[in-house]
Amino acid sequence: MNTQAETSTAVLDVVKQVFSVVFLVAGIGAFYYFSEIQLLYRVIGLLVIAAAAVGMVLTTGVGRNLWSFMKESKQEVRKVVWPTRDETVRTTMMVFAMVFVVGFMLWLLDMFLFWGVRFLTGQGV
Repeated sequence: MNTQAETSTAVLDVVKQVFSVVFLVAGIGAFYYFSEIQLLYRVIGLLVIAAAAVGMVLTTGVGRNLWSFMKESKQEVRKVVWPTRDETVRTTMMVFAMVFVVGFMLWLLDMFLFWGVRFLTGQGV
């Protein structure tokens, strides 16, 4: 009995997801089909259709899981200890300095390898 309820729920979720995609595609098609109507009204209509499609998806199991994940992610972002402005500037300057040093070292390596190849091939004599 329980397996049948889960199967019908899964089928209903898939049907809702398919209808929401079809609804959204139809809304985009209508946006271009009614091109003679003012752009503002078409954009508002498309936003309403997109909101309805998202609302329909959020009533499915996948949508509820996604919404739960987004709420938990928001809570986790609040727990992050963000660096101060001074720490950010100092770290950025450190990255710039290291990029410059590594770039200079690669330039020197390239220069010496180029010089070595020219010397070995007899072009630099």
